[in-house]
Amino acid sequence: MSEPSASARIEIAAPAERVYELITDLANLGAWNAECVRARWVGPVKQARRGARFVGSNRNGARRWSTQCTVTAAEPGRAFAYHVRAAGVLDVAVWRFELTPTDEGCLVEQKTWDTRGPFMRVVGGWATNVPDRVTHNSANMARTLENLKRAAERR
Repeated sequence: MSEPSASARIEIAAPAERVYELITDLANLGAWNAECVRARWVGPVKQARRGARFVGSNRNGARRWSTQCTVTAAEPGRAFAYHVRAAGVLDVAVWRFELTPTDEGCLVEQKTWDTRGPFMRVVGGWATNVPDRVTHNSANMARTLENLKRAAERR
């Protein structure tokens, strides 16, 4: 895969397995995620497993939108990734969390690849009030990882 359009990383003083559990616990995702305020599994698979699907409810100020996501990687303690679509068919992004154990806990890296075409970049920018998705995602990823760190280290 090409270089991500945005990424952030943080050291967390908690085991990678615990951090992975937080990342894949959709019921509590909104407690630490900067933009996705809620998510829920849809379809027959209700856990982090390749091919599982979920719907994310997102917010930026007064703007709200939902996305449909398909899990592309689910490796406990190592990686969680998903492909995001709008209206079920329009490419939006790929998101990935990578966890690397360290002596003190783990290093968490969050990455995203913007997969929108020109039409979706315009429409998406208007719908979300985010004309510069790279800058917005970079700032949100830093906030998200700080929140994740607090949640993981509190347990």
